[in-house]
Amino acid sequence: MLRGFYTAASGMISQQRQQEALANNIANANTPGYKADQTTLRAFPELLLKEMGSQERLSTTQGGLQFPIQKPIGSINTGVYVQETIPNFVQGDIRETGIATDIALVDGTMPDDAGSLFFTVQNEAGEVRYTRNGNFTVDGEGLLVTNQGYYVLDNAGNPIETNGMEFEVSSEGVLQTPEQAVQLGISYTADVNGMAKEGNDLFTGDAEQIPEGATFSIHQGFLEQSNVDTLQTMTDMMNAYRMFETNQRVLRAYDESMGKAVSEIGRIG
Repeated sequence: MLRGFYTAASGMISQQRQQEALANNIANANTPGYKADQTTLRAFPELLLKEMGSQERLSTTQGGLQFPIQKPIGSINTGVYVQETIPNFVQGDIRETGIATDIALVDGTMPDDAGSLFFTVQNEAGEVRYTRNGNFTVDGEGLLVTNQGYYVLDNAGNPIETNGMEFEVSSEGVLQTPEQAVQLGISYTADVNGMAKEGNDLFTGDAEQIPEGATFSIHQGFLEQSNVDTLQTMTDMMNAYRMFETNQRVLRAYDESMGKAVSEIGRIG
């Protein structure tokens, strides 16, 4: 009986966490470069049930001792849980904005099936991070920054000085100003599944300089949109809500059965 409580409760918790991930995707449907989160559910180990109290048990002899053999009844599942949440790194749609500081990074040929490219930035702690959000701007010091104020780095790991909005970026990622030309810091990871979200459109993980065989193109005045499928996400939210309600009804039924067991079956006289 108590096992049923745990099974239904684990189902409710897993659906609640899945709903939270889906709600976060909806909230970021208009965030440039956002990668939708996908949750994976996994079942707890199954238990094998065996017959107890049967008068027809067989026995086996080992070392002169007899041991009863219980007849297997079948297996029972003990619930599910959210194993992990993984970002979906499929390229988002490219939208023209006409703003010079908006830069879209478009993946081309990758030497690895799970490989992808990122802009290289520096967070407030001075640590290198990665992003697909090219919604950049220029701060008061004339440095190219993200919309959260993080420095956009060049291929040498230094902040990029533009001294204003008058600059051009070639399709190869070369940023040209009247004073200088620098290469945008584009980093490559062979396995995007090893990248983890840190918040504020930033990712952490192992990345390197662009290897031979990896191609890309830069589009100034464009932005990569979120890859959230709004209609599918809304459908998934409704399914998760229905599954939560189903587990809730099962839990209520178990609670009523336990109440009867305590108040009626256990009554004396």
